[in-house]
Amino acid sequence: MVVCTVLSLALPSAGAAQDASVRFEITGVGDSTFTLAIGRDTWVRRGQHGIAVDPTHRDALVARFTVIRVDARNGQATALVTGQTTRIGTNHVALLMRPSSPWYRKPVFWIGTAVGAVLGAVLASHPF
Repeated sequence: MVVCTVLSLALPSAGAAQDASVRFEITGVGDSTFTLAIGRDTWVRRGQHGIAVDPTHRDALVARFTVIRVDARNGQATALVTGQTTRIGTNHVALLMRPSSPWYRKPVFWIGTAVGAVLGAVLASHPF
C-alpha cells in the first residue's frame, strides 16, 4: 500500500507536452526584431530560443528567434528573428520553453529519498 501511495504521488499530473512551452503575445514588430509581453514570467532570460507561430493556421511555424533583451520591470522582452517563413505580425504568438527545475527541487527526488531512508532504517534495524 505504501508503494502504491508513493507511486501515485511520484507520477506527474500533466504530460510533458502539455507543460512544454508557454505562449506570449507579440506586441510590436520591427525589421528584424519584435517585442513580446512576458508579464510576470521571471524565468524568461536573454539567450533563450523560441518560435513564433500562427494560431489561426493551426500553429504553423512563422519564425525562429532568440531573446536579446528582457525588461522585467515593464513585462516585455525583445527578440531577434533568426529565421522566418513569413513576416511576423502582432496576430502571431511567440512560444518559449519553460526551463525545467533542478533535480533537487523535484518532488520525486525527495519522495525517493524519504522512502530510501525509511527502508534503510527498517533493514538496518532488522537482524538477519
